[in-house]
Amino acid sequence: MSPNKPWRPWALLAPLLLALLAACGSDPKRDDGREAVDKLYAEARDDLAAGSYERAIKTLERIEGRAAGTLLAQQALLDTAYAQWRIGERVQATATVDRFIKLHPSSPALDYALYLKGLINFNDNLGLFGNLAGQNLSERDQQASRDAYQAFKQLVEQFPASKYSSDARLRMDYIVNALAEHEVHVARYYFRRTAYVAAANRAQQAVRDYPQSPATEEALYIMVASYDKLGLAELRDDADRVLKKNFPKSRFVEGGERPARPWWKFW
Repeated sequence: MSPNKPWRPWALLAPLLLALLAACGSDPKRDDGREAVDKLYAEARDDLAAGSYERAIKTLERIEGRAAGTLLAQQALLDTAYAQWRIGERVQATATVDRFIKLHPSSPALDYALYLKGLINFNDNLGLFGNLAGQNLSERDQQASRDAYQAFKQLVEQFPASKYSSDARLRMDYIVNALAEHEVHVARYYFRRTAYVAAANRAQQAVRDYPQSPATEEALYIMVASYDKLGLAELRDDADRVLKKNFPKSRFVEGGERPARPWWKFW
């Protein structure tokens, strides 16, 4: 699911909310209060659907206070995080989701909360899930990607059958590949500036930490080239053997050329 596709988080707890409302009885005062909160939530939902996120946030904050201790308050908190994310307030959205997870560890929407936390920190508008626009994901700060990975990992481990887990696993694979490419990007930077020790070490880290990533191919090549520049023939030959064994048809092996396009642009 693309980060750019609008979500409808307010629908997640609808069956539970209906059950809760049905159990409230027919107390007139309670009914009046519930109707007022329901009206507010309907307004917030309309604002979310229309993309009026800042206005929705203000209404949702009122709902959370008035409906404290109910599933509706939980829903309002999740919707607030969603709206904050949609207006680019990643730090605030993450804090809101973390508050939800801390306050409601047994919530029926915990799996969605973890998924939303992953989406908030996922590098959107790039790669498989967005418009690349010529920008290399590996050149961006990777801490958000690591945070997203941890949220998705907790989701798939804690809720393997969740309807969100399949997409989370796909995003986890993507993040691993992006992190590996980031290491190679740094190694390439060092190599071009003749910092061959640093280049070799960073490329070796990519091979060690992300051995199944497509970026491993170039990492091995950078190791070969760096050790050659350093006059470390034994290490160069070892890396070269690993490169040829694992990537016998590699363009790096055949001509020592870097592919014209980064591996992630083939997606």
